[in-house]
Amino acid sequence: MEHKKTYNAMEVKHKNGDLVIEGPIPGIELANLEFHNDLIAFRPPEQQHKALIEIADLPEGRILIVRDMNKIVGYVTYLYPDPLERWSKGKMENLIELGAIEVIPKFRGGGVGKALLEVSMMDDAMEDYIIITTEYYWHWDLKGTKLNVWEYRKVMEKMMNAGGLEYYATDDPEISSHPANCLMARIGKRVDQESIQQFDSLRFMNRFMY
Repeated sequence: MEHKKTYNAMEVKHKNGDLVIEGPIPGIELANLEFHNDLIAFRPPEQQHKALIEIADLPEGRILIVRDMNKIVGYVTYLYPDPLERWSKGKMENLIELGAIEVIPKFRGGGVGKALLEVSMMDDAMEDYIIITTEYYWHWDLKGTKLNVWEYRKVMEKMMNAGGLEYYATDDPEISSHPANCLMARIGKRVDQESIQQFDSLRFMNRFMY
């Protein structure tokens, strides 16, 4: 499968400053931008910056960023699912995962996360993919936002809806381990029926155990 990547951009006027949302960005460009120290949700900023550069250079990898002048203040990643997760077991070329989305506290609210997803889906190539995201409450900044798990889940769902992702049921043990966790997905317009059936069988792998 050829992974076409077409650059798109959008300007967002935020109460704390004007931002540019753009991508997919190649690794070499990401390396030349500063990475904000408040981007700490998944790993220390230096390590996360390095990880984004590596993902951007994968054939299927896509990084879209929120840029404040010359500084990355937010990002979203798309790549093949982790080999240890069930979503990679089907070895589907057209299934990619929205692996991480993060915006620094200063620029949260004001639709920045939604705009990241909207710009992501401006690329027509996204119609060739099933895009999934797995939401786990232990990744959420409940302390910083002062939201409870259900309020945060509502915020996440609303944001993912802006990119066309919808709730899908699954018997994945990790997702099923807490009712706030969920699987969301967007099935592109050009995805064939066989791929949709394969995705359904990945969602319910334990159905014959009972």
